[in-house]
Amino acid sequence: LRLDILRTAQSMLGKPYRYGGASPRGFDCSGLVYYAYGRAGIKVPRTARDQYRQTRTLRPDQLLPGDVLFFRIDSRDISHVGIYLGGNTFIHAPVRGKRVERDSITSLYWKAHFVGGGRLI
Repeated sequence: LRLDILRTAQSMLGKPYRYGGASPRGFDCSGLVYYAYGRAGIKVPRTARDQYRQTRTLRPDQLLPGDVLFFRIDSRDISHVGIYLGGNTFIHAPVRGKRVERDSITSLYWKAHFVGGGRLI
């Protein structure tokens, strides 16, 4: 299952960001998670906040590729999610005007907004 999630997510690299998007035509952050997990046969909630609520929280050293990472950007609530790839990297649909990309959890920006990670499977 993890490999299926990772393969699907990585095959979406370069797809455009689209608010509310959950298909190869365009993704928002939680839409990418929803789509990649769904293609692996795993039903997950549609929004980052609801995905966070359903996730079993793990310490950073317990995270495995395919787990999810959560961030707070502009609010007190969870507002961003990505799929952990391993090696401090994750894949996500960042913001309007950008495309699905890989990023580093250790970058100053993402490190400052990181809330935690966990398992949806």
